[in-house]
Amino acid sequence: MLGSGVIGLTTALALLEASDRVRVVADTPVEATTSHLAAGIWFPTQAGPPDRVADWSRRTYRIFAAEAATGAVPGVLMRESLMLYADGLPEITPDWAASVGAVRPATAAELPPGYRAGLRFAVPLADMPVYLPWLRRRIQDLGAELITAQVESLDGLLRNSLRNSLRDIGGPTDAIVNCTGLAAREVAGDPSVFPVRGQIIRVTNPGLTMSVRDVNHPAGRAYVHPRGADCILGGTLEAGRWDTTVDPATADSIRRRCLDLVPALAAATVIEHRVGLRPARPTVRLEADHRYPSGPRIVHNYGHGGSGITLSRGCAQEVVSLLHSPVPA
Repeated sequence: MLGSGVIGLTTALALLEASDRVRVVADTPVEATTSHLAAGIWFPTQAGPPDRVADWSRRTYRIFAAEAATGAVPGVLMRESLMLYADGLPEITPDWAASVGAVRPATAAELPPGYRAGLRFAVPLADMPVYLPWLRRRIQDLGAELITAQVESLDGLLRNSLRNSLRDIGGPTDAIVNCTGLAAREVAGDPSVFPVRGQIIRVTNPGLTMSVRDVNHPAGRAYVHPRGADCILGGTLEAGRWDTTVDPATADSIRRRCLDLVPALAAATVIEHRVGLRPARPTVRLEADHRYPSGPRIVHNYGHGGSGITLSRGCAQEVVSLLHSPVPA
């Protein structure tokens, strides 16, 4: 397994639960991954293709909802949500609504000033600073080995020095799952991978229990996702921008538009400003790679954009299916 973000660790968990032996190889600790910055709420964002995303999203929703119901997984809960529309409800039901169970129009009392309509529903949320460390502990408890190493390219790993390179990352290897996210540009030699810059603000939680979003806010997309003691305010989706420096003007805009959604945020105190680079691609790459017939089996699982949590469990299940299916003749 290459990669220690939420996609890599979730895929490792699924393989371990299928009785496979797993080594996770990464040059970045969990706490330094883009996943650790994420709001961690279920919602399909900037990922394709639509039919496969719908299936992966639906499967992930069901697993997280079941875990939230039992309280068995730290940091996983169901979060009441409100999607806002300034000009009235859309004529066509959003695609994501088919996966989330009950969806109803918001009442007038549930809408902030300036909004004519909204949709109410509940979705899973994974509090990432709690959930990701649990995920790492869980795979270690199931026998996973975590190795700190840098893999610059699959081609170099497999084609040029197969025996020595695989020894360096822990010994004999039957399969490699590439969950390297943005690094897949180099690791898989895939120039279609690009960053989607996301700037957020983490603030204290003034008592909020509902996620609120307006993806069509005139100043830019806006969302408020309360976790435990904090809230994530966002945000941006800046395709192709590699800069991870906090932009003060963007921060001011995010705070203003989030106040439009949730006026109670006026009582919140800023904890920190953060920028992360989501690993995007025109479509998620989840497929077997047959370029190296004499080496280990290769499966790619990267390019999830802003939908890492949303697709994580469904994609992991598909990786298990691919690796447990017969090798094509």
